[in-house]
Formats: sequence, C-alpha cells, structure tokens
Amino acid sequence: MAEGKQILSDNIDKVHTTVMGIGRIKKNLELDTNDVVEYCKNKILDKDCTIYKQGKNWYCEIDGIKITINSYSYTIITAHRL
Repeated sequence: MAEGKQILSDNIDKVHTTVMGIGRIKKNLELDTNDVVEYCKNKILDKDCTIYKQGKNWYCEIDGIKITINSYSYTIITAHRL
C-alpha cells in the first residue's frame, strides 16, 4: 500500500483524464468543479487515502469515494461513491 502511494505521488503530474472522463467523474461524484483532475489529485495525495493495485489499475479510496486510475497511462478512468 505504501509503495502504491509513493508511485502515484512520484507520478502525480502524469495523472490526467479524458473529456468523457471529466463528465463521468463530475456526474458520479456530483462535483461542482470543472477541474476534476485537480480534485482527484488532491484526494490521491491526502495522507488518509488508501491506495492499492488490482490488475492494471490503481484504486484510491478516501472520504467515501473510489478513484480508478490506469497504472500504465495514469489516466483517471472513473470515480464512484462507495
């Protein structure tokens, strides 16, 4: 778990999403911000965030949400409320 947090922290500048991803994340999390990538990065970097890898994806859980990130491209695929 600590290793995953370190890997994502070291590569936080690579974390991004697609136009469709922005819409999906905003809808799923009911966000009122246009900068969903920055929102997700802040959640990922939070000391209370639990990060684990399953298959090809990283999963970041904090504050009742789960963010899914592709471990190769650092693309935020989606985010959901738990």
